[in-house]
Amino acid sequence: MKIAASDYDGTLFRKGTISDETIQGVHNWRAAGNKFGMVSGRDYGMLIPQLNHYGVEYDFAICNNGGIIRDQSGNVIYQANIDSQTLKDMSQEPFVRKSFHFAFSAKDVTYLCHESEGSWITREAKEWNFPIIKINESDIINLKGIHQFSLGFKQAEEATKCAEILNDKFGKNICAYPNACSVDVTPIGISKKQGLEHLVNAMNWNDFSIYVIGDEVNDLPMISAFNGYSINTARDVIKSQACKIFSDVGEMLNFFL
Repeated sequence: MKIAASDYDGTLFRKGTISDETIQGVHNWRAAGNKFGMVSGRDYGMLIPQLNHYGVEYDFAICNNGGIIRDQSGNVIYQANIDSQTLKDMSQEPFVRKSFHFAFSAKDVTYLCHESEGSWITREAKEWNFPIIKINESDIINLKGIHQFSLGFKQAEEATKCAEILNDKFGKNICAYPNACSVDVTPIGISKKQGLEHLVNAMNWNDFSIYVIGDEVNDLPMISAFNGYSINTARDVIKSQACKIFSDVGEMLNFFL
């Protein structure tokens, strides 16, 4: 069995759509008895409506950079946790407060506060009908079952700097991944690499090969661990870590089919 795992934004979803080649490639891949799924920084509720809209078939969804994993039916097979005190302490950091939203990912909902102009979460929630609950910052200390804390900035350089600050100060408890203009914060030891390892263990899959593809910093753990691939529109620093560059996810699937 072959397992293919793709990042979503910038990899599967490019230039505002998912290509017909990729949609057909996923269908052919699965029809041959292989598995295909997503490994994304997005919440499950933000991701699945888009996959369904474009007709992309999938066998699993590793969301929030490995913070939560669901099977084909949406059942949770793994979930991590960031303690509420760490969430509150991070939210008080001066550079973190430059973010135009604080988004906290739980099992079935995204909690949102500190929202200002530039935030895309409410807009996408309306477009794709995924659940958000707006809270006050004073509620952060009472949040439970949070597996990712997400931030957004105007410039990618700001996101990179914020991730560095968080990793330096809170690195014993969390890992902050810059992702274009966003920062995704997960519990320590959680990444797309660990997400795939948790998946295959939970599903009791044996005798398989894994093919991963991505385009950003948060994809590097899985690209490095599984000798993975990148997309031709990724930054050079990402492409330099990949074993091969593809023009499309569909091209990768067809190449290894």
